[in-house]
Amino acid sequence: MGRVVRFHLVLAGACHVTVGSHAFDLSVGDLILIPQGAAHIVADRAGRPPSRLESVIADTGFSGEGCLMPRYKLLIEYDGGPYCGWQYQDNGPSVQGALEDAAKAMCGEHVRVNGAGRTDAGVHALGQVAHLDFTKAYSADRVRDALNAHLRPHPIGVLSAEIVPETFDARFSATRRHYVYRISNRRANLALNIGKSWRVARPLDADAMHDAAQVLVGKHDFTTFRDTECQAKSPEKTLDVLNVTRDGDDVTVVTNARSFLHSQVRSMVGSLVWVGHGRWTSADMKAALDACDRAACGPVAPPDGLYLVKVDY
Repeated sequence: MGRVVRFHLVLAGACHVTVGSHAFDLSVGDLILIPQGAAHIVADRAGRPPSRLESVIADTGFSGEGCLMPRYKLLIEYDGGPYCGWQYQDNGPSVQGALEDAAKAMCGEHVRVNGAGRTDAGVHALGQVAHLDFTKAYSADRVRDALNAHLRPHPIGVLSAEIVPETFDARFSATRRHYVYRISNRRANLALNIGKSWRVARPLDADAMHDAAQVLVGKHDFTTFRDTECQAKSPEKTLDVLNVTRDGDDVTVVTNARSFLHSQVRSMVGSLVWVGHGRWTSADMKAALDACDRAACGPVAPPDGLYLVKVDY
């Protein structure tokens, strides 16, 4: 029992550390969590004492002896097409499952990977964030490279890894999530963006879509735009941004909020497409929102065009 002290070893070479009855070989830049006073730096591999031991975080809670449990924050991109979603499920492969398999191949034991956004089947990510804990300390670069090696040939890439305080939680520490939805508004079939964009052949009025989108900005009951199987306790959410822009054939919907309901973004985008076609007006969008009735929603956009692009902390 005791306080945890998180140490950063600044060494000319690797060294040997004993924590209680446990012994570890650590490399330059490795991070170690130990009960205060329990570690003894023996020597580097050349037999010399380490040049410096720098305490970077101290006085956090700890229970147990000889615990090496650094937490790593991962920045991840993936093609959601082959997966049943982020979250592990019994009915198909998941992004979370692939990452956990890679972590197990790396360290030899099961490690839970917790994500910031539980994206649906077919939804992509350019900036998903996750965290995981290992029982052994590794450099952040080693974690990134080892996970990428074990993830191949999955269309998942760990863009970066960094060591974070144990209080960091990828999901619950997040303050805002940013999504982009891509629409290809053209008659021609998709060639290079199959599965990466929603092709809408009929012309869309992006300005009308943007105007109607502003009806949804702010704090509202989003029951109309919520999947019937959504498990959120409340249908109320605060939508900070919902913008629609056009660049040639590309119509892009950009939105962000602290959190979203299940299928909320795709439901809003599908309804905005009805506005773009002239089937709905801004008044119709407001009436649908005020109805607080799932049956009042327009079509749900396919997952192909949706990307989780960034998570703020």
